[in-house]
Amino acid sequence: MKKFGRMFMDSFNEFKEVRNVVMCGLFAAIAIVLGYYTVMLGPYVKLGFSGIPNQVVAAMFGPVIAGIFGGALDILKFFTSNQSGPFFPGFTFNAILGGVIYGSFFYKKKLTILRVLATHLVVVVVINLGFTTYWLTVMYGKSFFVILPLRALTNLIMWPIDSLILFTIMKAMNSAVKPYLVRTITKIKS
Repeated sequence: MKKFGRMFMDSFNEFKEVRNVVMCGLFAAIAIVLGYYTVMLGPYVKLGFSGIPNQVVAAMFGPVIAGIFGGALDILKFFTSNQSGPFFPGFTFNAILGGVIYGSFFYKKKLTILRVLATHLVVVVVINLGFTTYWLTVMYGKSFFVILPLRALTNLIMWPIDSLILFTIMKAMNSAVKPYLVRTITKIKS
């Protein structure tokens, strides 16, 4: 429990670095652009990759920053997207919770494909199939169990695909971006 609390404090302290705030802004811009390439399969199923920047931020800066980033980005994407539909705070809650989950599983931990698969499965079950399906029943007045089968099938198909994409991107980020940031920080401090 002490390690878990320490992880949250370390994550909170990440926001004290200006470069981390700038990186979050860059990832937010990427997420907004990726959001324009989302495919809606009816009112209940959405396919897209705009969540990947959230997961990268979670791995880089931890659960506190990822939760704040996810919530703020959800609101920002609502105002900048071309999708019609009402704002619903339940989806903002999902974005915050997703950031906390990804941050708790990824922050300062070795990235493996099994860790990515397990973490993404937790998010799929708890958030995508649980909370999101419930929010859709509240918004549209449909039965939970009427909406669930199509959402479950889509999430089951996308779970390994999304996990593999995230793992590949995170490995590339680890080898390409992280060393650059370390060199930049070293140059500034020298």
